[in-house]
Amino acid sequence: MAETAFSASGADVISRTIDVQLERTPVDLESFYEIERTIEQIIAGDYKRIALQFPDELLHDAVPVYRRLKAGIGLGRELYVLADTSYGSCCVDEVAAQHVDADVMVHYGYACMSQTSRLPVIYVFGKKAIDVDDCSRRIAEIFEGTSVILRYDVAYAHQSESIAAALKQQLKVPVSDEATDIVYIGGESLGLTNLLITHSTCKVYSYDPVAKLARVESTRTNRLLMRRYATVQKAKDADVFGILVGTLGVASYLPLIKHLRALLARSHKKSYTISVGKLNPSKLANFSEVECFVLVACPENSLIESREFFRPIVTPFELEVALRAEQSWTGRYVLDFEKLLAEADDAPATPPDSDDDPDQPVFSLITGKYRHAKQYGGPPSKGKEIANESSSSVILRNQDTAVALADSAGARFFQDRTFRGLEARVGEDAPSVLEQGRSGIARGYADDH
Repeated sequence: MAETAFSASGADVISRTIDVQLERTPVDLESFYEIERTIEQIIAGDYKRIALQFPDELLHDAVPVYRRLKAGIGLGRELYVLADTSYGSCCVDEVAAQHVDADVMVHYGYACMSQTSRLPVIYVFGKKAIDVDDCSRRIAEIFEGTSVILRYDVAYAHQSESIAAALKQQLKVPVSDEATDIVYIGGESLGLTNLLITHSTCKVYSYDPVAKLARVESTRTNRLLMRRYATVQKAKDADVFGILVGTLGVASYLPLIKHLRALLARSHKKSYTISVGKLNPSKLANFSEVECFVLVACPENSLIESREFFRPIVTPFELEVALRAEQSWTGRYVLDFEKLLAEADDAPATPPDSDDDPDQPVFSLITGKYRHAKQYGGPPSKGKEIANESSSSVILRNQDTAVALADSAGARFFQDRTFRGLEARVGEDAPSVLEQGRSGIARGYADDH
């Protein structure tokens, strides 16, 4: 799967290599960043404080772009460059923009186009070069369908009409929004991965304008779905979930979090809502009592390969599949917030209690064994111990005024662990002798010994 916008570890952020384009000429800079159009929209909207959001691969052009915009917007307007994003760079970082009281955002580079809720946004995708004739010719060599839908990386949006016309002429089939086959223009990316997994019934052809290669991508779809299906099975075995806030700029993320909390509560699962910024295994390892994470993020950053993570990470749609009573999954996949919430509103109400025996074990496809699921919240069931989260969270443990957490998933986890921490030996051990440590800077300490 393509590399995600979330870093795997802190070391990766420091050591990774960013592919950047060589210095552009003034003409190329004006065209690529659409300087004139941006200035016109800023003046037309009478915006006074403008935030410029650059991804890492375009950050080297921030200074010349800033200077050209500053010279064109006139006095009385301030520009601010946002060089680091709270989450994925494809999302509009409205949180960072609010730190400077911006009244508009200019987003540069690849964008997931998720609907925002706080600020107006001027998108500048950039204009990547593409050989339209080569594209249509190579797709025609492998195409076998009767109609086609055109999808593309936003950096090729400026050539979309030319590409559509060339494909229609070469393939001799209609290019419309209703077809069974898809042609994707762009390189390997999360956008392509999401397209494959959300259109698993379609045959997908891709063309990489940089490598000038066309291929049938649908052979990867089953592998992607099977990996996600395995992750869903791990979520079925979980009783304690962490809802990860992976965006603060996508509209409907708060209603979706509320929906997930209610969904888990109805299934007698314990949930915590966690905001940790960009994900990495070290951060999530701090929440060892959580058995599965649910990531609320834009579609481009929702699919996380959790091999390096301590616990599995699922999407909201995968959580809904995992909590269903029936074990079937048709392969249909949804990443859009609005569609998930609309389907939840249209779904019939689920009875709060089932006639099934609550002590009935559940078979796990991961371990190959039966397990008894823990239940949190709600009234106690016959013969089943339920952790009542509405009760007092702190109780008196002994007469020495020591306290302990009651009915808490975290308390249960720490109560069962073998490592209890270091024994307190106040007043029994003599203090250690102070010794001279190292001096200097981190890249080369000077030892006095």
